[in-house]
Amino acid sequence: MSLTSRRALTTLAAFALVGAGTLGATGTALAEPDINSPSCGPSAGSASDLFPNGSSSGSAAGFSDSPFRCSEVGDLIDVRIGDVRATQPSLGYDEVYYKLGRYTLGKDEINKKFDDWCEANGQVKAVTVTPGAKIADPGSFTCELPVGQETAESVAPMKTVVIGPAAKLYLTDGHHTLTSFYETEGPDVHVRLRVLANLSTFTVNNFWAEMKKNGWVWNHDVDGKEVPVTSLPAGVGLANFADDRYRSLMYFARDIGFTPGTIPFQEFYWGAWLRDAKAADLSGWNTRELASYLDTVKRVTKAQTALPADTVVGGGFTAAQLGALAQWNDGKTEDKGEFAKLSKPYSDGKPGKIAYALEYKAAHGK
Repeated sequence: MSLTSRRALTTLAAFALVGAGTLGATGTALAEPDINSPSCGPSAGSASDLFPNGSSSGSAAGFSDSPFRCSEVGDLIDVRIGDVRATQPSLGYDEVYYKLGRYTLGKDEINKKFDDWCEANGQVKAVTVTPGAKIADPGSFTCELPVGQETAESVAPMKTVVIGPAAKLYLTDGHHTLTSFYETEGPDVHVRLRVLANLSTFTVNNFWAEMKKNGWVWNHDVDGKEVPVTSLPAGVGLANFADDRYRSLMYFARDIGFTPGTIPFQEFYWGAWLRDAKAADLSGWNTRELASYLDTVKRVTKAQTALPADTVVGGGFTAAQLGALAQWNDGKTEDKGEFAKLSKPYSDGKPGKIAYALEYKAAHGK
């Protein structure tokens, strides 16, 4: 990609972020800091400066040679998904099971995994797929928007990454999507990520302090206890993460109780609220039975929409900032809107997300 193209994409991404109202941990709009334009000359510090107490497995030479060391905010960088590091210790497994069910048991004319890859790559959706196509081989399918013709709208939903010490890649959004790709075709799948910040010249301690300040890391376990950042997964893939059932519920609550937005770890804040405030009774929730799952989602989302807009949910964010809808199911009845779509059984021509998750779990003994 030419320098001109990279700068144009940076501008597009900036417009997309401003338009979407990207928020930091304080709930205020993030300004682009000077730290995001690192010098591309020799590192000012030594390897010991960057990695105190021997905390890096990389070498100074590896840092200097990294293709990502000089990446700037808004750049779209091609990465191998096996090389990205996590910034959260858990996933909602059922969200991943839905995606895997859709990829392997789906009823779509074009397999949803190609749409998901094209969207993640800034190319909207898949339009043609050859027999035997794989997401590991982008030449075997085509996306709606060619590379180099990205728009603010196509760039906005891309997954994000922060360049850390030794130019290692820290995923700040997209753990479920990349894990689904990993579980489908392995670690060698490539996809582009949008650079959120370049902190490659920071020491490890300062790097994590900056990540926490901006809300770019979620270092809490499924019980809400803080975990050390050093114990966060070194890569994606289900085996690297704990299962957060509250996070799964919040995925299925999208556009029924709240609207997903641009706050990092939005569903985790809602999940922590559900767990800690005991906002809904989950005692009868059967994660393998559609009617029970739907009833639980209904109770959770009704609790969300009943909150006053200025109620602080978590991380200093209010219900309104975290996208709580003013009316349950956006004012529609149960047989309409997103709840109706979610309710479709696997036998339907267009099954709901929960049905796909349950079908995948049943097929694989999960």
